[in-house]
Amino acid sequence: MDADTALPSRAPTATTNEPESPRRPLSLAARAAIATGFVLAGFLGLVGLTLSQANKERALSALHDRLQNFALAYITNTDVNRYGKLLSPSSDTLPDPNFSRPGSGLYAVAVGEHGYHWESSSAIGRDFSFLKALEPGQSLFVGPIDTRMGRLYYYSYGVALDTDEKGKSVPLTMTVAQTEEQFEGANAAFRHALVIWLSILGVMLIVLQLLLLRWSLTPLRKVASDMSRVEHGDSELLDSQYPLELTGLTERINAFINNEREQRTRYRHTLADLAHSLKTPLAVIRSQLESTAGGEPSLGGSVLAQVRRMDELVAYQLSRAATTGRRTFASAVPIAGHAEDLVQSLEKVYAVKNVLCEFDIEDGAVFYGEQGDLLELMGNLLENAFKWCGHRVLLVVKMQPQAGRQRPGLWLSVEDDGPGIAEEKIEKVLQRGVRGDERVQGHGIGLSIVQDIVHAYQGELVVDRSPEFGGARFSVSLAAS
Repeated sequence: MDADTALPSRAPTATTNEPESPRRPLSLAARAAIATGFVLAGFLGLVGLTLSQANKERALSALHDRLQNFALAYITNTDVNRYGKLLSPSSDTLPDPNFSRPGSGLYAVAVGEHGYHWESSSAIGRDFSFLKALEPGQSLFVGPIDTRMGRLYYYSYGVALDTDEKGKSVPLTMTVAQTEEQFEGANAAFRHALVIWLSILGVMLIVLQLLLLRWSLTPLRKVASDMSRVEHGDSELLDSQYPLELTGLTERINAFINNEREQRTRYRHTLADLAHSLKTPLAVIRSQLESTAGGEPSLGGSVLAQVRRMDELVAYQLSRAATTGRRTFASAVPIAGHAEDLVQSLEKVYAVKNVLCEFDIEDGAVFYGEQGDLLELMGNLLENAFKWCGHRVLLVVKMQPQAGRQRPGLWLSVEDDGPGIAEEKIEKVLQRGVRGDERVQGHGIGLSIVQDIVHAYQGELVVDRSPEFGGARFSVSLAAS
């Protein structure tokens, strides 16, 4: 059996313990959104604290003024009789109805000399022993302090009330107190409203920021989309209009793509020229040696063997070097049409065998690479199957999408109903220049070319028995990229 057509084994692959892939970095949009979220949360939190503190100070100032006004109102309604004794304020002139309601949280207490003590109806039964008399003209605003009645704010003011007796006055200290619950209740309502409105404002700003980010990053997404189209072979270059900041980048990417294609084209043209330059003189020498009747037979046979060897090596090395391999910017080559052309050609060559070749090619199946590599790969495998089959050949092509990969993988297999190859001969026929059957004409390099192409595309070549036909099955698997 010829090595061109021999049953190949699994292509050698290096087994290394690859480290786990690093965690994918956050996208620019995610980074900007997270950074903006933290900054916005800190800013709104600082604004909330500032407004809350300002409101508290304003409320304390208002409470001070309110309690002071109550105290002055009570002082105004307090009189001294002709004997110099203090008269309790009239209940008809209360500055606030809560002073007459027990437990209302708003209290008024007056303290004077000779044990004078007066309390509003709301303060009856309350302990105000912590209050102290103030000098006339002295005021005091305190709070909140802990008392038996709970936490209180209070305002005290000392005053001297004139009597009928000339030059004599009566000292009086008027105190008005309010519980902390009333004060904090108003502040809590303000803080609650502040949190709600700041939250609404924060959400609105985040949504606005996300919309601005989406609009700002649209050119980058366009570049990524155009790059994907180039990789899939749907476009030759990045041809959209980009902002000024991205123009330099996209122009250099286009220059890189053009340079890569030009280099590969020059390389392949150089190889083609080299093939013509070498094979023509070798063919002439070989022809002359084979047609020479005279001369020393041993010398002629030795030279002829070497020339044949050179011819085989040139054919192998040129085929191997011409393999393009996996490319980042590869065009998508449709498989079905090329497969039909190859099979039509092989049916003419092997017409006497009346081979029936069946296709199981997935709709839209494509090969991401050079067309020449695809033809070389399928051509060698199909020719092998036609040469050794009994009557039937099957070509199967399936695309293998993979999550996170832009280009799907490819699975291609060729099966026949021929005799196959013994397992113990597989390693031998895999060697370059070795034919499985020396009686069959060939260079013995077809399988090596197939393996080189598979390796160049980081794929895998697997050999086993056809479960349907019983002959050989060649399976090529190219990974997604």
